[in-house]
Amino acid sequence: MEAKASVRNVRISPRKVGIVLDLIRGKDVETAAALLDTTPKSACEYLGKLLKSAVSNAVNNFDMDSDSLYISECYVGPGPILKRIRPRAQGRAFRINKRTSNITLVVKERN
Repeated sequence: MEAKASVRNVRISPRKVGIVLDLIRGKDVETAAALLDTTPKSACEYLGKLLKSAVSNAVNNFDMDSDSLYISECYVGPGPILKRIRPRAQGRAFRINKRTSNITLVVKERN
């Protein structure tokens, strides 16, 4: 039995989110929450909310015990890219890609 939570179109690069996901993958929920609270990365804010949502889904929808939950899967994929233009010298324009992320987090019960 597993519970899942996901968030789409978060305005942060998938590469930055992946660094933090590697920290919490496979950890139990309490340890992961403590890591997210103390890690100074901007992705931790979104991942903290997502972890709380996944735990709530597990407890309310599947009657799992919140003390025995761990993060079984967590992954990030690219969302839509917001394309912006930066004016440069001699009438040229450079493209700025503002990347977004789709983040998924899955929790399971330890036996």
